[in-house]
Amino acid sequence: PPWATRALFPFLDGAVAWEPAAGEGHMAEVLREQFATVIASDVHDYGKGYEVGSFVGSGADVMGPMVADWIITNPPFNLALEFAERALREATSGVALLTRTSWLEGGERYARLFKSNPPAIVALFAERVPMVKGLWDPKASTATAYAWVIWRRNQGALTRMTWIPPGRRAALTMSDDVARFSGKVRNNGRQPPA
Repeated sequence: PPWATRALFPFLDGAVAWEPAAGEGHMAEVLREQFATVIASDVHDYGKGYEVGSFVGSGADVMGPMVADWIITNPPFNLALEFAERALREATSGVALLTRTSWLEGGERYARLFKSNPPAIVALFAERVPMVKGLWDPKASTATAYAWVIWRRNQGALTRMTWIPPGRRAALTMSDDVARFSGKVRNNGRQPPA
C-alpha cells in the first residue's frame, strides 16, 4: 500500500533510491515523492519501463551495481536474506526492507546477517499492512504483521525498536492513490487482463 511506503519517509535522507523488486511500481512510484531519482528494476518485465534483471543470484541476467543512497524494497520472502546482503554491500546511506515480522527470526538469518549487521531500526506497524499480489486493494485485510527493517551506514551495533503508530493508513493515504495504484479489482481479487 502507498501509505506503508510513506510511513518510511521520516527515517530516510538522500537523493537516490533503488527499488530492485519493483513489480508493478507500487513502491517505486511512491518513493518518487521522497527522492529526486528512483531507479526501479525487477527480474520480470511488467511493462512499466523499469530495468529488467535479477537483483540476486548469478549469471548474465543479474543487474550490475547501481549508485544509490538507499536500496528500498519489499523483497520476495524466500530471497529477502540475499536481497539484504547485496543491498548492504551497495547502498551508500542505508537499506530498508519491508518484511513480515517473522523474517526477523531464524538461525540462518541471524548467523549470516543479523549477528554482524544488526539493523539500526525495526519499525513495526501497529496497524496491519494488507498486501495483495500484483495490485493494491485498499479494502484488503490481513492477519500478517509487517515491519520496516532499516540499516544505516556507520550505525553502530544496537538496534532500536519503534512503532509506526495507528492511524498512518488514514493519514498517509492520498486522495489520488486509488486511481494511481489500485487498478480495477474483480471479485476474486485479481486485476482484470489489459
